[in-house]
Amino acid sequence: MLDGSSGPSSIGGYCLLEQEDVMDEMTGENADNTAAQRRTELSDLRVVVDRIEGRSVCGLRPGDSFDVTCSSRLSIPAGRHFCLYALSAVLPLLPAAQRSVDPDDWLASDEVACPDPEERLIMRIERTGRRSIPTEDLT
Repeated sequence: MLDGSSGPSSIGGYCLLEQEDVMDEMTGENADNTAAQRRTELSDLRVVVDRIEGRSVCGLRPGDSFDVTCSSRLSIPAGRHFCLYALSAVLPLLPAAQRSVDPDDWLASDEVACPDPEERLIMRIERTGRRSIPTEDLT
């Protein structure tokens, strides 16, 4: 305990339990042991510029892409860039695209449009692989 007493300690109104006191409510097992066993299935993703129906203002071209791997690692091919506005349009959808959703759910759609009305850039979200990641390692 933080203050040397027995039982939960309180800091700023939050109750802190000693590790051996933290139990999983569903199984009654030590939460530290069950957390180590929990895994989350996530897809690695590639976001690809599928087409540009207007005029390209940001310098992207069909085929340009970026990858999201290991839940939250974004990488862009060397020597390339990705438009901040196109990125901002697709970012909120990526966590849903990493997970299994019902095929009839609107989140299952793989096309996303950039918000620039002059450009009409259309991106496609591709699932490139599956990973089983310890749930405690996810952000």
